[in-house]
Amino acid sequence: MDLRIALEIGALILVASMISREIGVSVAIVEIVLGIIGGNFLKLETTTWITFLASFASIVLTFLAGVEVDPEVLRSKFKESLLIGGFSFAVPFIAAWAFAYWALGWEADAAKIAGVALSTTSLAVVYAVLVETGLTNTATGKVIMAATFVTDFGTAAALSILFIAPTVWLIPFVAASIVLVVLMPRLQPWFFGRYGNRVTEPEIKWVFAALFLLMFLGEKAQSHAVLPAFLLGLVMADSFTRHRTEQQRFRVVAFSLLTPFFFIKAGMNIGLGAVGANFGLIALLFAVKVGAKIGGVYPFARRYLAGDAWYTTLLMSTGLTFGTISTTYGLNAGIITKDQFSVLLTVVILTAVVPTLIAQRFFEPELPAKETGREAYRPEGMLQPEGGGEG
Repeated sequence: MDLRIALEIGALILVASMISREIGVSVAIVEIVLGIIGGNFLKLETTTWITFLASFASIVLTFLAGVEVDPEVLRSKFKESLLIGGFSFAVPFIAAWAFAYWALGWEADAAKIAGVALSTTSLAVVYAVLVETGLTNTATGKVIMAATFVTDFGTAAALSILFIAPTVWLIPFVAASIVLVVLMPRLQPWFFGRYGNRVTEPEIKWVFAALFLLMFLGEKAQSHAVLPAFLLGLVMADSFTRHRTEQQRFRVVAFSLLTPFFFIKAGMNIGLGAVGANFGLIALLFAVKVGAKIGGVYPFARRYLAGDAWYTTLLMSTGLTFGTISTTYGLNAGIITKDQFSVLLTVVILTAVVPTLIAQRFFEPELPAKETGREAYRPEGMLQPEGGGEG
């Protein structure tokens, strides 16, 4: 049975890449749509190994997203990133919370879960789109990544403060996170020098080992490894920039093997029957989130990224990883019902698809003819230096 599922998902992954190339839409979006088709019409079922790969993929994507945030841009554009990212979190959080509580009559804690779940910006979607389109090197792409970090930091903090009861495992989780964030960048030059440029890729494996440790301790602490994984990527950005080949290989592993399971599994969680039965409610919550994101993000995006204001706003309106985490936590903790879970998860996944599709189709910035810095991951899967060579 597992081999049949693996075969079918493998076929969907291949077809998604082909469709993405033909229609010029992010492969992440195509994979989510094919996941919906697979779950509803092909009767694909989630297995433990799919769940594991999808969970690990979300952490790897988050780490790579951190690698793509230029620390210099984060410092020099701190005001822009803080305002765009801060209001991207706060306005939808308050709007969704208030709407679920006052308009829908949800219980107070259930309304808070709605606020947290719909306040997010998806690191996974934003990073995948920026990498595929080659925009990670641009000023707009770097500010978007930095602002996304601010948004999801707010989401993670809100979920932790409002709900998660700390356990004794929180101490080793925080301690390990601090040790990894402090020591790995300092040990990275030695590690690359000693073990780099080998076919067995020790550089990738030692990052994987660190991420597995964070995932294990995060689960024990009833928390999540997304935030420390992002910080770890952020502090290791300079090292990977100096070793471009390793960064390319890391991307190849992530985008060819891991991330398709994350996006397809997200689509498999959508039941079209539940969507049809609650279509009106889903549409309302979708409008609340996207409307609040526009109200919170667009004024600052127009001020600081005038030419790309709508593109920035729409990408900041996406949600997936933290939205899924928040809704799943709410269901497992008995805070929200299964119907509320289905509604919120559907809205979360719709926000991963619809704003991204509109942004790419109508507002995607033109890639500069020549850039310097890091290589871009092209939609057709080729890793090439910007401007035809190293800069």
